[in-house]
Amino acid sequence: MWTDMNRTTAGSAGLDPAVLRDQLFEPWNQKDLQMLHLLALQGFSKLSEPLEALLTILEGCPGKQKGRSHLFGHHILVEFQKWTKEHPEVTLSALSEQQAASLQRRALSLLTDSQPSFADTLIDCYQLSSLDPATLRLHIIRMQSLNCYKEAAALSVKLNLQKELNMEEMCVPLILQSKLASAECFVTGHKHLELQLVTLLDSWCHPNFSVEHVIKKFPRLSLAKQPMGHIQAKLLTKQVFRLVEKFNIDPGLCPRALHKRRLDSLRFLMYKRFVEKGMTEDNWCDHVQYVVADDPELQIVLVEMLVKYDGLKKASQWSLRYNIPRHRLPIGLWETQQSLPPELQQIHLTDPARAEKWIPSQSHCERFYQVPISKDKVHFVDTQDALQRCRNIVLKEGGVVGVDMEWQPTFGCISTQRVALIQIAVCDQVFLLDLCANGFCQHPDTISFIRTLFSQRNVLKLGYGMSGDVKCLVATWQQFLEEPLKMEGMLDLLNVHKKIQHGKVKLKQNGTKEVLVGEDTAEKGLSLLVQQVLGKPLDKTEQMSNWEKRPLRISQIRYAVADACCLLDVYSVLSRNPAYFGLPADLCSVSSKPPEKSGDKRQKERQFKQKKQAHGEEECQGAQWVSPPRSEAEKGLLCGEKPQEPQNAPPLPPQQLRVVCDNMLQGLGRYLRCLGVDVVMLENTDDHREAARLAQAEGRVILTCGQPFQSLRSQVGEGRCLSLDCSEKAKDQAVRVLRHFNVHPTPRDIFSRCQACNSDEYVAVPRKYMVRMLKEKGFLKDQDDGDYTHQQEEENLSDTVTLGVTPELPRYAPQCQWAPLSGLDPDTLTFPGGAPMQLHTVPPGLLPRIPLFYVCTRCGKVFWEGSHFGRVLSMFQEVLHVTDEDAESVAARVTAAQRN
Repeated sequence: MWTDMNRTTAGSAGLDPAVLRDQLFEPWNQKDLQMLHLLALQGFSKLSEPLEALLTILEGCPGKQKGRSHLFGHHILVEFQKWTKEHPEVTLSALSEQQAASLQRRALSLLTDSQPSFADTLIDCYQLSSLDPATLRLHIIRMQSLNCYKEAAALSVKLNLQKELNMEEMCVPLILQSKLASAECFVTGHKHLELQLVTLLDSWCHPNFSVEHVIKKFPRLSLAKQPMGHIQAKLLTKQVFRLVEKFNIDPGLCPRALHKRRLDSLRFLMYKRFVEKGMTEDNWCDHVQYVVADDPELQIVLVEMLVKYDGLKKASQWSLRYNIPRHRLPIGLWETQQSLPPELQQIHLTDPARAEKWIPSQSHCERFYQVPISKDKVHFVDTQDALQRCRNIVLKEGGVVGVDMEWQPTFGCISTQRVALIQIAVCDQVFLLDLCANGFCQHPDTISFIRTLFSQRNVLKLGYGMSGDVKCLVATWQQFLEEPLKMEGMLDLLNVHKKIQHGKVKLKQNGTKEVLVGEDTAEKGLSLLVQQVLGKPLDKTEQMSNWEKRPLRISQIRYAVADACCLLDVYSVLSRNPAYFGLPADLCSVSSKPPEKSGDKRQKERQFKQKKQAHGEEECQGAQWVSPPRSEAEKGLLCGEKPQEPQNAPPLPPQQLRVVCDNMLQGLGRYLRCLGVDVVMLENTDDHREAARLAQAEGRVILTCGQPFQSLRSQVGEGRCLSLDCSEKAKDQAVRVLRHFNVHPTPRDIFSRCQACNSDEYVAVPRKYMVRMLKEKGFLKDQDDGDYTHQQEEENLSDTVTLGVTPELPRYAPQCQWAPLSGLDPDTLTFPGGAPMQLHTVPPGLLPRIPLFYVCTRCGKVFWEGSHFGRVLSMFQEVLHVTDEDAESVAARVTAAQRN
């Protein structure tokens, strides 16, 4: 076979690129990458014009645009890049200006919807950044016309074209398609574009904003049945404040988002005080004044809410406080104002200086964890002398201290929160560092003490969820941005709590159910850990206090002290008997591992995949390894199934199972969809409640995992919400769902639904029509279809799109709806729903081998018979129901796909 490498085209002194492509395809198809590498190095050296020949090869490769690591064109491009390092003379500078420009334009045409590695290499090899900005801009606009908005934005960033393009034209389609991250990447680093994006999102937070009006400005944008749940004022407000913090933009430039956030905060405070009754009057008044501020509209809303929640008297007091005009007062409030005696026209708050007992009531002591020290053992630290006394006690070598912090709740109106109080507990006393004391917070000795405390290796610091504390420390002291804190000798009990939780997942059928974090209890976080270990939860009433207001009330001080002392008590109990809680003897060995780099993750995934394949098990690309594996009984319990309950449901075809997958189960959704199940998948930015809405409106079953299960289950009927084990691989989750609902997929169901949009309606397009369309739209040049003979063309003239006579329709033809080709607009090549045919995804090199293409009428995606079917068949053979007729058909399909 290697002698063919010396064949050349007539009249040429170099190797024919088409010959080299065919010779490289064989080892790649056999997954012999080492041989592919050797043949590529030899073949590239025999090309007369390597840069031109590479483009010819790539243009004929199947799947050239996608650039995925497992595609042929990507491997050739990688090998060429390696080869050029040993042949530096192969550059564009060696060609004439006209030749170089021609090659650059051809290379640019390959970058329609390529992935980063593919694009980076082409840009580097052909110096695309040096092209005329006008030419590059036109290419970006052309990509947008093909609905490749995400790819256009990514390429414009690589080519540094942001200043040449219109921000709204680039970013609005991305936002509508739930791809805000791409829009964010497009503007990052360009201050004026960053401000434009944030201002745009802020304008969408207006109550009268209509997303339909925006969509009309982009008639070619493909949004077929795409939910617009992410275009909601609440979610948009969240994104605005996140970007304001990221881009360091003045929040005052976002008035609509700020008003929306304050309005939501006011509603929360009303619920917390008058419905849940979980906030004291003093705390509520402090927060309401902060949230309402000097916004007259919010002041009026506050009065209207008070009429609803608490009556006319309280509403009258606040309306007098803010001098609400009479014509804006609710009905009956003016008369109530006039009837109030002078002493009741003012809002009276509790005097913090009044006497309050350190030891609370008997009922409080019986219900909640109590501070184990007397009041005289609590020391306020607000001077440097007091700090020195604190330093001498806290920093003793070998000591153990509990550290907690409090800050003023801002309800999201300010992104960064400054620490107001730091509590440091030792065995018999507690120090409260008052960072609101004049001149104390920014004193050099205070900053030095904080650095020393957190970096002292021989002093064990206990905390709970310390990442949030550290973030607030950085917001309080900007010096920690310039010279970051060194964190030594830390033990975050949140990680210990997770370890305890993981050990208690095993449920006993005949025993009591262990209390898990956030499950079957009102307690959460540290309060739940204290309840599990010490028997009583924390009293969190003062958690949302105004911690910047002085003097602090006794109840606030007691709460702050309890939060620090309980850390020492919990640690003491866990250390005495760690095995009882499923912990190692050394609690400090329980820590959260630092996030792995993406390269490390990919390496581990490759190693695991090789290990699994060595044992003869098929592995799905992108599946994640989990440890340790659980038994079938445990997995059933985690999925919400009743133990030992037989499945008596009749067999169900995949088309009759309609599900909505939570955004944490998108991998599961893709697998179910490829087996023919009707699947709607939430986007990453969708709220979990969107799943309940879709389930109720469309009669779907909710598939979810984790904490959303409880709230979603309560919103739908019995058996309409299934919780999956998040630690399982997506393929195993799919098998579990199919078995749970007794779904019997067959080979005819594989790919019977569009993998992009879930539609089951296709149109069949014979090769001759596909060639004609590609030529008309400029995707196929004369040299690209030179392999066709006149005889082949005449054979193709008999191709039709009638279901009964079209040869070799896909095996899933009976499971789909088939539309006539006449429904396609011949001028725009768009379907009646407005979706354009995605011709740019059809590699010209496939045309000689594929007689019939199948196009989704909803999104325009083009499909053809390939090797994917065999992989899915092998992966799900345990649940597929295959008849003798299916087996013969499958064998023929797989053989044909391997030839192609």
